[in-house]
Amino acid sequence: MTNKEKGRKKVLWGFIYVGTFIIAFAASAIIKMTYNPLSGEMQVDWNDSVGRVYTDIAYSEKEQNKFDLYVPSDNTKKTYGLVVYLHAGGFSTGDKNDDANMLKWLTSKGYVAAGINYTLRNDNNPEASVYTMSQEIKESIPVVKAEAEKLGYNLDRMAISGGSAGGTLALLYAYRDAAASPIPVTMVFEMVGPPSFYPEDWTPYGLDKNPEAAADLFSVMSGNTITTNMIGTPKYEEAVKGISPYMWINENSVPSLVAYGKYDKVAPFRSVKHLINALEENHVPHDYFEFPHSGHGLQNDNKLYAKYIEKMNEYLERYMASE
Repeated sequence: MTNKEKGRKKVLWGFIYVGTFIIAFAASAIIKMTYNPLSGEMQVDWNDSVGRVYTDIAYSEKEQNKFDLYVPSDNTKKTYGLVVYLHAGGFSTGDKNDDANMLKWLTSKGYVAAGINYTLRNDNNPEASVYTMSQEIKESIPVVKAEAEKLGYNLDRMAISGGSAGGTLALLYAYRDAAASPIPVTMVFEMVGPPSFYPEDWTPYGLDKNPEAAADLFSVMSGNTITTNMIGTPKYEEAVKGISPYMWINENSVPSLVAYGKYDKVAPFRSVKHLINALEENHVPHDYFEFPHSGHGLQNDNKLYAKYIEKMNEYLERYMASE
């Protein structure tokens, strides 16, 4: 390999590291400051009269494969709904503890709630990809169900949610894996999770003008080898399908509540059109909130944010009601 080739490879891998998963470090800083759906009246005074939490329950032997299970104090119902919330962090940072307030709030509404960790991509886990993370979430749900039942909570319906990276993983489970779920999935709600991976839509990272970087970037994210010759062909579509939520939408997909910022440069806003078009074309019940003044943190549209939270409550009441 020539020095020029070595230099090019170094630049490309530097781009991958910065552009793919380290977007999380910029994003997670934003998210931790502004990306918190629980403000004001949604805070919970957590105590034994509200519920209990069981932490760090393992669902496989991998180090990061653990979840926290929140159960309501009222254990007299025949059945309960489960709400899973997946943490943000760009697939390289974050933890289920980041969403403790959200999980407590959901439990206060009578749901069993679970925050699930997954193997993040970093120096210790260089083989982790969006696809492997999604498979770990799929693997976790039967264990969540079993642990809840051990505690006396029979789960007969499920909603899944998340933000940013967690939003993508939530959409993948809802659209790709719901049919095989041990608990019937009735809805999904999420914020700013990338739903598609086409180079021409990822303009903030220059992928529309750099096919080599795009191929390497999405190879890392998908866990598949992608070449520049594949871009724009059915082979490319097949290579990224495993991590592209919108590709799994059909007429049987669950009701969906989604929110995105028009000025999002972390999870590029142009990628959202594929998700919305698929929901509309397949006549899937959904509500789409477009934040016209906000980026990834959805921080500049407070009135619209309040309406999103109101709609989230409506969805939970409608689609997670006991029969």
